[in-house]
Amino acid sequence: MYQTGEYIVYGTSGVCRVEAIGKPPFDTEEDKPYYTLAPVAGTETIYVPVDSSVFTRPVISRAQAEELIQTIPTIEEDGFTSHSMRMSSEHYQAVLQSHDCRDLVQLIKTVYAKSRRSGRRISQVDQRYRKRAEDLLHGELAVALGIPVGEVHSYISHAIAQHKKETAKS
Repeated sequence: MYQTGEYIVYGTSGVCRVEAIGKPPFDTEEDKPYYTLAPVAGTETIYVPVDSSVFTRPVISRAQAEELIQTIPTIEEDGFTSHSMRMSSEHYQAVLQSHDCRDLVQLIKTVYAKSRRSGRRISQVDQRYRKRAEDLLHGELAVALGIPVGEVHSYISHAIAQHKKETAKS
């Protein structure tokens, strides 16, 4: 069970702060405790039973976030290719459902590489899932690193550049 004040990843809603645990402000059929969740990227409030089957996990630690960022250059593109929008959408949705930061990085890198290779605009499906993956990844990294979401991209770029400099010196 999570504690009030903890940050968790909740389904595909992304990072949420556990605001309260207890009876929700509405009538329910069962008398069981609910989490009151506040998404970090949103204004809504989510009420979910503590025993819900929806995926939840704690946000990664600062050390895990920094380790992930250092490995971004080595994360390979996804080998999946399809000209079917439906197949692409299903594949991307499965990646999002993994709730794994490395998978999100891979999806983002794959879509950017696809754009570079084709030399033209990527499909709306590719754009939508890349944006969703970036939002989920940056939201979690922001909380783990203790920085605003808007600073995550530059933090990643700076950390990777710094790592390359240090590696080149040795």
